[in-house]
Amino acid sequence: MTERSPKASDPTALYVYAVCRAEGSPALDGVSGVARDAPLRTLPLGSLTAIVQTVRAAEFTDEAWRERLTDEPELERYARAHHEVVSAVAAQAPTVPLPLATLYNAEDRAEVVLGNESARFHAALERIAHHAEWGVKVYATGSPGDVGGGAAQRPSTPNTPSTPGDRGRPAPEAGRAYLERKRNLQARREQQREESLRVAETVDTRVCRIAKASRRLRPHGPGAAGDHRVQVLNATYLVAEHRSAELELLVKDLRESTGAGIELSGPWVPYSFVGEV
Repeated sequence: MTERSPKASDPTALYVYAVCRAEGSPALDGVSGVARDAPLRTLPLGSLTAIVQTVRAAEFTDEAWRERLTDEPELERYARAHHEVVSAVAAQAPTVPLPLATLYNAEDRAEVVLGNESARFHAALERIAHHAEWGVKVYATGSPGDVGGGAAQRPSTPNTPSTPGDRGRPAPEAGRAYLERKRNLQARREQQREESLRVAETVDTRVCRIAKASRRLRPHGPGAAGDHRVQVLNATYLVAEHRSAELELLVKDLRESTGAGIELSGPWVPYSFVGEV
């Protein structure tokens, strides 16, 4: 799908990226936004400022978005362009990011709707000012296939004489031994899972002591993006900027003390903590 800059004869819409609390206009040099050729600009909302861009309305119809959702590279381009604008603004002032493709059919309509939400914007900006979002993922130690040293081996049969009728039938002792190994393997798997969940709770509790707020997300299933590890914690935290080094040191210590796979990502614009706006 290609784009062209809006012409006077084209129906247009106003794309809104974010609302910030800034004195003057944030510097947006080198950031193009989703429309590429149309300039980014600000829309005053009393003591707040919205970052907006005029776009061709035809590029953002329901039909256009349905088509875009089937074109992964194109959808990723829009998401990246949106995020780049939000990140550029957030680097300069407390910023509430708006969802991808937040549009209004006229500037005065945007002023009314966004102005009516000013109390929410102010509350969100107060909450996230001088904070960033960090992600923490914890993975189970090993995987079920690793427990017990790999796949179960075929049961061996005692080295005892057998009659032609006995050939191909394991002795009772071999069957009992096989079932016992299976029970032990299952018990070790359960023990490993319980231990991994305890580690996840420990990590969450320790990080929450540093964070201002937190959110538990649904763990990703094994096999996502070629990763076969079992995720037992997927959480995001709102952390004050001056405590970021403390968070990184804590995660390093938790990796060493628990032996678990712990991933830390960030700092990010706090999308998860701005609430519904």
